[in-house]
Amino acid sequence: MRILIYAMGSAGDVHPFTGLGKALQARGHEVFLITSAYFEDLVRRAGLTFRPLGTVEDFQRVQSDPHLWHPLKAFASVIRNAVDPSYEMILEHARDLHLPGETVIVTGSLAFGALSVRELLGIPVATVHLAPSLFVSTHRQPVLHGAPFGQGAPRFLKALQWWTAGKVADAHILPGLNRFRATHGLPPVKNMLRGWHSPDRVIALFPQWFAPPQPDWPPQTRLTGFPLYDETGLHTLPADLESFMNDGDPPVIFTPGSAMIRGHAFFEESFKALKLMNRRGILLTRFADTVPSDLPPQVKHFAYIPFSQVLPRAAALVYHGGVGTCAQTLQAGIPHFIQPMAHDQLDNLSRVRDLGVGDGLHPRQFKARRIAAALEPLLADPAVKNRAREIATRFTPAEWLRESCELVEALLH
Repeated sequence: MRILIYAMGSAGDVHPFTGLGKALQARGHEVFLITSAYFEDLVRRAGLTFRPLGTVEDFQRVQSDPHLWHPLKAFASVIRNAVDPSYEMILEHARDLHLPGETVIVTGSLAFGALSVRELLGIPVATVHLAPSLFVSTHRQPVLHGAPFGQGAPRFLKALQWWTAGKVADAHILPGLNRFRATHGLPPVKNMLRGWHSPDRVIALFPQWFAPPQPDWPPQTRLTGFPLYDETGLHTLPADLESFMNDGDPPVIFTPGSAMIRGHAFFEESFKALKLMNRRGILLTRFADTVPSDLPPQVKHFAYIPFSQVLPRAAALVYHGGVGTCAQTLQAGIPHFIQPMAHDQLDNLSRVRDLGVGDGLHPRQFKARRIAAALEPLLADPAVKNRAREIATRFTPAEWLRESCELVEALLH
């Protein structure tokens, strides 16, 4: 098979598709990973064939938008700067690479143009969702910023809430999408909340114990498990990492996400919290200017470390709540502390709380004294630690990847 993978987003979005692509390639298929030119080096070092979806400058423009991490403005920012410009590029790659009867498309949640390609070229498509927040439900609904009705609300109020949310989403998405479709002779899409799931197959890359499927999810949905790719083997570990890890108690690790270029306040408050708790810490970010200068010996900054090579030796992870980072923390069997900003992060915090393995603070509350007051009891609670270790035993990553590959392969049958 020839498999075209469209991956849009930050490293947290591209990593899972890189892992899935490597697994499909290992099963004998020809895989093209189509993503931002920003990730070309990563894709090629992973051994996959790369095709660009926009330029490095395009990615940096999205990354630098101050609205990208705003709880209510982030969605419009992503649509305007990333999704709308992608439609023609998605179609162009598909036309160039399509081998009739041998080609399938695997698309991330934001590559809406792939479903139009399905109609134009007749290529089977699997929509892959990385997080449960992408499934609207009036049962166990996703927890999103600004939603007026919580889990305990009657279903008719939840339905009204999602109808309203759908209208807001349509106002941002449909003008650009339907202009593209009209150019190619396709009828307009009218409901995007339902229209971003492929009718062929929807693959949810998380296990049922993390987010049980709800009765009103698309019937073509299948859950497998977290892909867990983190660039292990592609990086030389920092020379002083091992000595630091061995030099005292397990450190608390802090990261606000791979695309966060405005993490100054996150790291400043985190650093102060470490001093209040008298604990060792690691600050992870590629944006060194966001880290406080003159760190003491008990606090280290590193640009990048694959999570699988450091989290199992950490006391806890303090992070933004992205689902890929959440999965790595669950696998490591350590407590979570989340500062949710936008996108899927608030919903992932709710599921971490449901599992009993962590807690968090909203950005306005993310101050050193409150961090220390909430994190210290979490680190000392044996029930949380035991629960985290028990959750880690549920991981079967090789089986999850096999199931995901088989679902993609079944598209041609």
